[in-house]
Amino acid sequence: MKLHYQLNAAFTTLLLVILAVTGFVIYSLILNLLIQDEQRQLEQKGTLLIDILNEEYGGRQNVKDFQRFLQKQDLQLFVYDKAQDRVLYTTLNDDVARGFISHNDFKDQGEELWEYGADKFVLKRIPFYPKERGIQLILLTPLTDLQVVQHSFFVRLLIVFIIGAIAAVTLSYFLTNKLVTPLTRLKRQLKKIEKRQFDDVERIKATGEIKEVEQSVFEMAGALESYMKSQQAFFQNASHELKTPLMTIQGYAEGIRDHIFTEKEKEKGLEVMVAEVIRLKAIINEMILLAKLDSEEAVYEPHLIEAKTLVKHIADRGLPISSEQHVSLLTDVADGAMVYADEEKVLRALSNVVFNALRHAEKEVYISVTYGNKFTSFVIEDDGKGVPDEMLPHIFHRFVKGKGGETGLGLAIARAIAEQSGGNITVGRSSLGGARFVLTFPNKGNP
Repeated sequence: MKLHYQLNAAFTTLLLVILAVTGFVIYSLILNLLIQDEQRQLEQKGTLLIDILNEEYGGRQNVKDFQRFLQKQDLQLFVYDKAQDRVLYTTLNDDVARGFISHNDFKDQGEELWEYGADKFVLKRIPFYPKERGIQLILLTPLTDLQVVQHSFFVRLLIVFIIGAIAAVTLSYFLTNKLVTPLTRLKRQLKKIEKRQFDDVERIKATGEIKEVEQSVFEMAGALESYMKSQQAFFQNASHELKTPLMTIQGYAEGIRDHIFTEKEKEKGLEVMVAEVIRLKAIINEMILLAKLDSEEAVYEPHLIEAKTLVKHIADRGLPISSEQHVSLLTDVADGAMVYADEEKVLRALSNVVFNALRHAEKEVYISVTYGNKFTSFVIEDDGKGVPDEMLPHIFHRFVKGKGGETGLGLAIARAIAEQSGGNITVGRSSLGGARFVLTFPNKGNP
């Protein structure tokens, strides 16, 4: 069942339950209220009747007139002597009166309903003055009269409930339709994303949490499109990077096999083949590392490391390159600076950036380390030519190489490690004239 119908069914069921409970409570309450109201009316009638009787027919000589007066009132009543426990007079016929006397306890002053056969009667006792005489006027009203009023009122109430329910269900239909329609449209956009039709993805008008979901879906579509394009570019670049050395190796191998080259050319060909194999091995190793960084979070084992220790390791590893390039490697590490990360991976990220700087620097590379409450920053600057402006947006993509670059994967690996560590990497222009890379890592573990 569709969500639209589920919501309407749930709302309608809840509404019917509420109306049924409310109707039952009101139906029961109406009868109680009618009984109480009838008792008040009987009391008023009885009090007025007793006042008239006391004033007009107080003497014994007026007993017949007294009875004739009561008979004319068209009331169902008893005159009861509490002291003698006997009925002095009733307007009911003898059979009905005997039925009331046999089925009900006239002495029970707390009863509010009397029974006669299958019928019930509301009663009210009003004492004659003075009360010490113990004579009471008992007035009766058939409960069926009140039930007719109760039923009539409930029918009207039921009509109101039905009209209200229809209006509520209609309103619910429009509201749920307004709620579900954006979800239905969002589903269509997700189908487009599933089919990789990113250019056809459209924005959906919505509010509240649905708007947030729509925004997330739209951002996800953009991220997926970028990822797929980057993957496509990656495979194209990877095939190119792998194809070039393989063609070189194939050419020399076939030439040696067919005895085309001289001995001197054979030796040179073997050297080229070995160099290309080493290059292929480096590219493949870095591609494997990138794949692991993207997919194997379990291999990441962070702990607290002193920044000075990391910089010392980097300086030791970079010494052969700095000596060969005649570049000075200067460092400035803030006391107490710490990094919470996987030591070997952080060293790999820093090494990739520092070694690039050493290869492109003119005279010096400067490493400085600062730290704050949550993050420690490594700033690597050189006095080379820097990163061309057109390459800045793509410098951390895979197989993007500047002049003199090797595999084009070093900075991509550095970015992957920084992001996996909970930090980031940025590039800009250094005050020394060359490139300025900033790698930021957390210095505290998760609480």
